[in-house]
Amino acid sequence: MQHTFATDLTSALYTDMYQLSMAHSHFNYNRHNEQVAFDYFYRKQPYNGGFAVFSGLGEVLMLLQEFKFSSNDIDWLHNTGFKEEFLEFLRGFRFRGTVYSMREGEVVFPQEPLVRVQGNLVEAQLVETVLLNYLNFQSLIATKAARIKLVARGATLSEFGLRRAQGLGGMQATRAAITGGFTSTSNVLGAKVYGVPAVGTIAHSYIQSYKEELAAFRDFAKVNPQGCVLLVDTYDTLKSGVPNAITVAKEMEQQGHKLMGIRLDSGDLAYLAKQARQQLDAAGLSYVKIVVSNQLDEHIVKSLFDQGAPIDIFGVGTSLVTGKPDAALDGVYKLSMANNEPRLKLSENIKKTTLPGLKQVYRYHDSAGNFIADAVALDGECAPAMIQHPYEPDKSMQLKGYQSEPLLQPVMQHGSLLMKPTPILEVADYAASRLSRLTDEYKRFENPHIYKVGLSKKLYDLRTELRNKYKKDSL
Repeated sequence: MQHTFATDLTSALYTDMYQLSMAHSHFNYNRHNEQVAFDYFYRKQPYNGGFAVFSGLGEVLMLLQEFKFSSNDIDWLHNTGFKEEFLEFLRGFRFRGTVYSMREGEVVFPQEPLVRVQGNLVEAQLVETVLLNYLNFQSLIATKAARIKLVARGATLSEFGLRRAQGLGGMQATRAAITGGFTSTSNVLGAKVYGVPAVGTIAHSYIQSYKEELAAFRDFAKVNPQGCVLLVDTYDTLKSGVPNAITVAKEMEQQGHKLMGIRLDSGDLAYLAKQARQQLDAAGLSYVKIVVSNQLDEHIVKSLFDQGAPIDIFGVGTSLVTGKPDAALDGVYKLSMANNEPRLKLSENIKKTTLPGLKQVYRYHDSAGNFIADAVALDGECAPAMIQHPYEPDKSMQLKGYQSEPLLQPVMQHGSLLMKPTPILEVADYAASRLSRLTDEYKRFENPHIYKVGLSKKLYDLRTELRNKYKKDSL
């Protein structure tokens, strides 16, 4: 049987080779059962924005439950030079670690741990790649979707990007788009898997296959009277497409149906939407919606509304599912504890020096419920009354009197889920509710405020102590 990527999604081979090479070494020196902890976090906000939306956790947890090496995987690994004893160890491998995480859909910020993985050296190391692969991409796309929703003024948003996505990443992009606030998708499989509406209009090729545009519209509407949207820009939008759509809409009324909308896919969308709206309203078709597509992103959507374009539905594809213009979220997975001792990665750049030990993240909010700041503290600490700037020792922030909540919660223990997977529409509702508590200055596109993420004094002092120790030892 020929294997494809789609048939091997739960294979533990879905990792980088260096993970297996390190695991091989750990096993050889009988270190594979040493207990460790890793943190997942990211360093820079995507899109030069003020926030990100955490997405992908549900799928990662499901994968971890099934993450194993099949007999076929072990047979393939025989050709890679690993010792037979190690391969037999991998044959029985299962992820039995414990995972703490922020809730999927959370509004998140750089340098704070979003996920903590605790387990033995091999299991915690082997899951790094799949965790980064899913969380980095889906969080990037969910953030893009949320930015578009912020400027959509209540318009309906549909994800149209499968044909432009990077292979099977189109499925993850659909899921992440829903997390960020989109309500439907053209991706039929994605709609089925994630339980959201599948939507579709009509392509230029359908209309071109007829000798006359009006005949194409009539035939399509006859077979698809429910939710019918006609594409009006194949030949001449205002002189042919919209008038023919009006003709068909009137014929549909006589048959007890209503045309749902027309779609604009090229040209000056603001101008064409205004002119099309006038024609539709003059014909008594104020209920017919205007749908637009064609290389949309948050900046174009904002511009269209700033120009007064009467648009009801946006179909957003390429820019959304590829995360344009950012190629990736720079999420990383770093060791923070080994053998009950806190560890850190040292760097001459203090911003790349990691935070040691097991940690908790507290979020503070004011009396109105708006988010004020986040504190990264050592696990077991109470929410600190003051946070220290991570990199500037002379800067601190008093938080006494503000309410706080811990964000990292156990979601998997010894390889078993502690809760049922959250349906993606519930994740989307949570993301929207959390984003509503972030004030506007953090959500604007130009020069957004930098949300404050600080360290407890205990954590700051521990990092300083370890940093000085490692520097001294390296002399």
